[in-house]
Amino acid sequence: MKFVKTLAIAAVSAVGFATMVQAADIKPAVIYDMGGKFDKSFNEGVYNGVKKFTDETGIEVMEFEVTNETQREQAMRRMAERGATVILGVGFAQADAIAKVAAEYPDKQFSIIDVSWLDAPNLRQYSFKEHEGSYLVGVAAALASETGKVGFVGGMDIPLIRKFACGYVGGVKAANGNADVYQNMTGTTPSAWNDPAKGAELAKSQIDRGADVVYHAAGGTGLGVIQAAADAGKLAIGVDSNQNGLAPGSVLTSMLKRVDVAAYETFKDAMDGKFTSGLQALGIAEGGVDWALDENNASLITADIKAAVEQARKDILSGAVSVHNYESTSSCPY
Repeated sequence: MKFVKTLAIAAVSAVGFATMVQAADIKPAVIYDMGGKFDKSFNEGVYNGVKKFTDETGIEVMEFEVTNETQREQAMRRMAERGATVILGVGFAQADAIAKVAAEYPDKQFSIIDVSWLDAPNLRQYSFKEHEGSYLVGVAAALASETGKVGFVGGMDIPLIRKFACGYVGGVKAANGNADVYQNMTGTTPSAWNDPAKGAELAKSQIDRGADVVYHAAGGTGLGVIQAAADAGKLAIGVDSNQNGLAPGSVLTSMLKRVDVAAYETFKDAMDGKFTSGLQALGIAEGGVDWALDENNASLITADIKAAVEQARKDILSGAVSVHNYESTSSCPY
C-alpha cells in the first residue's frame, strides 16, 4: 500500500514537473495595432485576454504597440529573434507581416485576429461573425429609439466594417421595418481608427438629422461618438469591449466581440501543447459575439428590449434567422 502511494505521489509530481517545464518553454508575445492596448475598444479587448493568461499562469507576455504602419513586420521579427515561441498579431492590417514572418520562422507558432485568408502550417487565424452581434444591438437600437431614426459610424471603410453596419441594419429593420439608418465611415486610412473628434462630428451630424441611437465600430474614434451622444442626451452603442461604463446611462449596450477569448486561447493552447493552425470563426454559437447588459445600462434596457434581443439570439442559433454577411457578397440586402 505504501509502495502504491509512493507511485501515485511520484506520478502527480511528474505531471506537475512536466507542466512546469512546458510553461517554462513558452515565451508569448503580442503586437497591438494602431490605437494602443488601452484604446477602450479592440486592442484593449485583446489586452484583457493577455492579462487573464498572465494572471492565471504567471507567464509574462512580451508586448509591442504599433504607432505607424512600418513597424508591424519589424516588431514581429524582433519578437521572434528575442525567443518568442508564440506570437499574436492584432488586426487584419498585420496579415502581410505575419504571413512573411511566419514563413521565416516555421518552428514558431503565430496567431492573428480578424484574418481568414492566410494559409500556413504554423498559423492560427481568428475571424468573428460581427454581423450576428451587430444584428442583436440593431434590434435593441430600433426598440429604444423614440424617433425611428438611428445611426452607425464606422472606422476605416473596409468590408469588415461594412459587415458590422449591414448586420446592424438587419437587426434594426427586423424590429422596425420603417426605421431610418444613417451611416458614415470615418476614413479610408488606418488613422480612421483613432480620430475621436471626427467620430464626434459624424455622430452629431446624424443626431442633428434625428438619430437618437448611434452605434459605432470605429476603435478609438468611437470614443468621440459615445461622448457626442452623451452630450446630446442621446444613446450610443459601444463595440468590441464592454463600453457601457464609459458613459453610464448614455450607452444603450455594447456589441461584444470576444477578442479576449482569441488572445487567451492562443497562449493557453500553446502552453498546453494544444495549439492548432487553421481558421476559427467565432459567432453567437461559439461565444464569440454578444451584447452587454450590466449595472451601467440596466435602466435603459426595458423588459421588451431584453426579450426581443434574446429572441433574436435564439432565432440565430436555431437557424430561423440568417444574418447576411456583407463580406460574402460585398453588398447589403436590408
